[in-house]
Amino acid sequence: MAYINATGRRKTAIARIYLKDGNGAIMINGKKYEEYFPAKLRQFVIEQPLDVTNTLGKYDIMVNVKGGGLTGQAEAIRLGISRALVKDNSEVKPSLKTVGFLTRNPKMVERKKFGHKKARKSFQFSKR
Repeated sequence: MAYINATGRRKTAIARIYLKDGNGAIMINGKKYEEYFPAKLRQFVIEQPLDVTNTLGKYDIMVNVKGGGLTGQAEAIRLGISRALVKDNSEVKPSLKTVGFLTRNPKMVERKKFGHKKARKSFQFSKR
């Protein structure tokens, strides 16, 4: 089996996923995913699509991720892994879709507007 590649995005984080048959190694930017994400919550987020499809030890996953913060990167990786699993085996699509792993989260930071302190907050109004 050759590599299957997919892309995941969240906020400003972009993750490129390369999936191939193997023994379950997950490498992120050249490091093991436990080193890159020491927090157990982010490791759990990355493993979620593999848990749902019961393929936790079947694939070697190589990830290049850039931009955003750690949570955005973890969720971008989750989306990318889900898309790659669907490319490899289309039978897992309904199970991933019901949990919401194939939906791109569109929430982004709203830009600051001219004449305002932040995106929506205004300066204090003084009548006199």
